[in-house]
Amino acid sequence: MLDKTGIAKRIAKEVKDGMYVNLGIGIPTLVANYIPEGLNVVLQSENGLLGMGPFPFEGEEDADLINAGKQTITTLPGSSIFDSALSFGMIRAGKVDLTILGAMEVSENGDIANWKIPGKMVKGMGGAMDLVASAKNIIVAMQQVNKHGESKLLKTCSLPLTGVKCVKKIVTELGVYEVKDHAFHLLERAKGVSIQQIKDATLGHLIIQGEIPEMEF
Repeated sequence: MLDKTGIAKRIAKEVKDGMYVNLGIGIPTLVANYIPEGLNVVLQSENGLLGMGPFPFEGEEDADLINAGKQTITTLPGSSIFDSALSFGMIRAGKVDLTILGAMEVSENGDIANWKIPGKMVKGMGGAMDLVASAKNIIVAMQQVNKHGESKLLKTCSLPLTGVKCVKKIVTELGVYEVKDHAFHLLERAKGVSIQQIKDATLGHLIIQGEIPEMEF
């Protein structure tokens, strides 16, 4: 079973050379620390930054350099800082190749809910709706069950939606899933995790074909 770092490491394998990538709040921000060396990848943040690097070491933080989640970050050579209006213009124009988001729920149809729990204080929509409407590819990084042990991979989402039929792939502490044909297709399982554990943690339609390999980083 993976921790948050493990989820981020596995998702980093989905990042390809030449991509412009947006990292959402939460687990996705950790992906910046694990981009494979040698790849020419540009990380974009909707608060107005191209060329985001990994998190700074303790004591080297610059309070003026933050991502959309208000975490201190580093910049890489050639990075650019601008206003959020220009940043959202990039997003809405489809310039982002890959968006990595956290989620509260994902449906077997690829719907995502990640911005609101009725009656609870949540940060709000932020740039999520623009990102899911415009990105060429959306991968979700999330825990597969909530604190009560209930599945977050569902037949239909119960929370207010952020986007409809947009999620392509999901990485959780238990496995990697492709979302297509109204189902979660299991591609890989975390080390030490059984198929039965995955079945027990999935309420949506789950398809398992052949021998499922363990994840590799």
